[in-house]
Amino acid sequence: MAKVTTEKFADAQFGNCVKITNGLVELHVTVDYGPRVIYCSCVGMDNMFFQDTTKAPLDKKYNVYDDQIILYGGHRVWISPEVVPRCYHPDNVPVTVENLPNGAKFLGAVEKHNQIQKSITITLAEDSPKVKVVNAIQNVGLWDIEMAVWGITMLAAGGIEVMPMPDRNTGLLPNRNFTFWDYTNLGDSRIKFGKEYLTLLQDSTQEQPFKLGYNNEKGWAAYLNKDQIFLKTFSPVLGGNYPDNGCCFETYTNAKMIEMETLGEIKTVAPGETIEISEEWALINKVEALDAKDVEVAIKLNSSVSAFLPK
Repeated sequence: MAKVTTEKFADAQFGNCVKITNGLVELHVTVDYGPRVIYCSCVGMDNMFFQDTTKAPLDKKYNVYDDQIILYGGHRVWISPEVVPRCYHPDNVPVTVENLPNGAKFLGAVEKHNQIQKSITITLAEDSPKVKVVNAIQNVGLWDIEMAVWGITMLAAGGIEVMPMPDRNTGLLPNRNFTFWDYTNLGDSRIKFGKEYLTLLQDSTQEQPFKLGYNNEKGWAAYLNKDQIFLKTFSPVLGGNYPDNGCCFETYTNAKMIEMETLGEIKTVAPGETIEISEEWALINKVEALDAKDVEVAIKLNSSVSAFLPK
């Protein structure tokens, strides 16, 4: 049985980080800022996560606090619904690391304007390519805050994402709900709607962003890239009070990357209370490259990930 190890090291692009591995998968988490999980792969293979090595600040309309907001890439925790300025509070200061059996907890600094504190807790299975990720936000202020946890994973360019369609039998009533943003083109060639799956292609030649959200009741999405599959699973609440017209899952792409986003229910969070959403990641390697960019990809990919899907 493999042993999970944590090791501090200096990354050439992102400064001080912690590496967590069980010999099958490897993750890197920033500690000079964030936290951000900026590296995730099967051991010995390419990083599945997008990294913004330029560390360029976002457009000035988002930089309304004392410092500039930088996304860095990888996985992060945010607040939903998305509004300016509270979602864009900078987190460019060091992170507190608490070592745990088989992983670590990464606690960001208190956001002084929002009076919240975010954390990411990561634990690895000892004998499989599974990672448990707990995204949490604590209200450290003196008043109630209405919010939801938002776990955003930015993935590297060049792949295809597969998402399952809801198939609950609702008789004469609808069983799926899609939300679109003002910049979303429903005729976009990157998205394909099928009976069982949605597929979204990351295309570095298309600058126009695309985003959708929906009631992903099966609780998974997968991304095929770099001869690996990154699988994200979660536990949606049927009929839950989710943001953005009832979305428990959202996805976004542009010319640089693609995002898988899980959302928790909107809750009134009392002082001292913490809300969280848990995800499980799995990394599957030596995946045969697939040329098809349609539902055939989803069918074949689904057979590769079936052992890791929610039961």
